[in-house]
Amino acid sequence: MTRVLVTEEIAERGLGVLRDAGHEVDVRLGLAPDGLLAAVRGAHALIVRSATKVTADVLEAADELVVVGRAGIGVDNIDVATATRRGVMVVNAPQSNILSSAEHTMALLLAQARNIPQAHAALTGGSWERSRWEGVELHGKTLGIIGLGRVGTLVAQRASAFGMRLVAYDPYVAPERARQIGVDLLGLEDVVRTADFLSIHVTKTPETVGLVGDDLLKLAKPGLRIVNTARGGIVDEDALARAIRDGVVGGAGLDVFAEEPCTSSPLFDLDSVVVTPHLGASTREAQDKAGATIAEQVLLALSGEFVPFAVNVAATEASETVRPFLPLTERLGRVFAALNHGVPHVLEVEYQGGLADYDTRILSLAVLKGLFGAASEEPVSYVNAPQLAAERGVELRETKTSVAQDYVNLVSLRGGDHAVAGTLAGLRGEPRIVMVDEHTVDVPPARHMLVIRNDDRPGMIGLVGSVLGRAGVNIANMALGQSPTGEAALMVLAVDEPVPAEVLDTLRNSDGIVDANALSLD
Repeated sequence: MTRVLVTEEIAERGLGVLRDAGHEVDVRLGLAPDGLLAAVRGAHALIVRSATKVTADVLEAADELVVVGRAGIGVDNIDVATATRRGVMVVNAPQSNILSSAEHTMALLLAQARNIPQAHAALTGGSWERSRWEGVELHGKTLGIIGLGRVGTLVAQRASAFGMRLVAYDPYVAPERARQIGVDLLGLEDVVRTADFLSIHVTKTPETVGLVGDDLLKLAKPGLRIVNTARGGIVDEDALARAIRDGVVGGAGLDVFAEEPCTSSPLFDLDSVVVTPHLGASTREAQDKAGATIAEQVLLALSGEFVPFAVNVAATEASETVRPFLPLTERLGRVFAALNHGVPHVLEVEYQGGLADYDTRILSLAVLKGLFGAASEEPVSYVNAPQLAAERGVELRETKTSVAQDYVNLVSLRGGDHAVAGTLAGLRGEPRIVMVDEHTVDVPPARHMLVIRNDDRPGMIGLVGSVLGRAGVNIANMALGQSPTGEAALMVLAVDEPVPAEVLDTLRNSDGIVDANALSLD
C-alpha cells in the first residue's frame, strides 16, 4: 500500500478517489516546517495547495517520494528543479480554477462599474446615497485585456456578451486567433490609451512585476478602471493609488496584492477601489475540480502511466543522440521569444546535419516549452506545450536537411522579423548560439543576455562597455557579428545580472545604436 500525505484541505471527492484506489491517505493539516520534514518520510505522494513550502530540504527528507501534487495552477511553492533532479514528478491542476477566476474578474468589473460594495456599506451604515454612487454601464465601453490566455479569453467572451469592445495585448497570441474571439490585438501602450476598463491576466515574471506602474498609467485614458485577478505585484499599488488620487485613473478592483495576506494598503482608503482577499479560485466548484484533478494525476503518476498535467516530465523517449540538444533547443525558444517580444503566427524550425536523421519531435516540443515558458499562466511542459501553441494560433513548421555547411548539427528558428540558431560544440557538447538575425556569432547561452544592433563603425564596443560599466553591469562574455550586407553590426553579450530598464533606454538613445534587447533565460 502506498502512502499519500495531504498537508492542506482538498475536496473530499479527491480524497475519496485516492482511498478507493487502495492508497493510505494521511491528512495532516497545519504542519510546521519541522513537522513536514518528519511527516514526508516514507510518503510516496505529497499533495499541497499554496501554503505548504516544498523546499529542497523537504524533498531530500522524502526518501520514497514519487510525485508532488499541487491542487491548483501555480507551483512556485515547490522546488521543481530539486524535484526533477531527484526524479520526483510535479503535477498540478491547471484548468481547475480558470472559470472561477474569469467569473470573479467579471464580478469585480461590475462591482467597480456600479460601486456596489460602497453603496452597500453606506446603506447598511444608515445612509441613502443614490447620487454619490452613480455608476457607468459596461455596454459600449472598451475592455483592454493584458494577457489573452485561458482566463483572459474567458473574460473576453463574457465581456462580449455585455456589449463591450475588446482589445488586448499579448505578444504570444497570433492576430488570427485573437480575431476569432472578437479581440483586436494592440501594443501595450495603445491598449492603455484606448481602454475604459483594463483587466490583467498575465503570469508574474521579472518582466511583468510592476508592469502597470507610473509610466504606463500616465498614458491611461481619463477615468480608466483597472481590475487585477492575476498575481500581486504586476500592478504597482503605490503608483495606482497616486493615479487614482490625481484623477488619472477612475478606480480599481483588486483580488491580489504584492504581499499577502494584505490588510493595509494605500488603496484601501480610496472610495473608488473595490478589494477582495484573493478569492479568484475560492469557489466550491473550483476546489472540487482541483481536488479531483490532482487526485487523478497522482494516481496516474503512482501507477507509472501517462500524466497529462505533469510539470516536469522528463523526455525519456529522446534518443541518446537527440537528448543532449534538449537544453539548447529550449534556450533557443526563450531567446527567440525575447527577440520577438512574443511569437509569430508561423515558427519555422530547421534541423541540419546528422541530427536530421533522427526523430526530433521532442526537440520541437522543447522549442515550444522555451517559447511559452516565460509568459504562460501555468507551468509549461513537454505535455502541454503543443496545446498552448494551438490556443495561441502559433503554427510550428519543421524541416530537415542532412547537409550542414558550417556545423555537424545546427538548429535554426525563424519567424516574424527574427531568427536564431544554435549547436553543440566540442567534445563536451557545450551549447552555443551561433546566429542571431542572420548575423554570425558564437556565444554560450547565459542567464542574462543583451543583444545590441549598431552601426558598423569604430567606438561602438567602447560605448556599450562604458554604459554598462557606469551602471555596474559586468560583461561575462561577448560575441560580435556582421550582417551579410555589412550595413550594421550585432553584439551579443552575456552579463552577470539583469540589465535595468534605464540602462537599456540609455543604450537605445545613444548615437550609433539601432536597437538593444535584454534577454532572460530563467
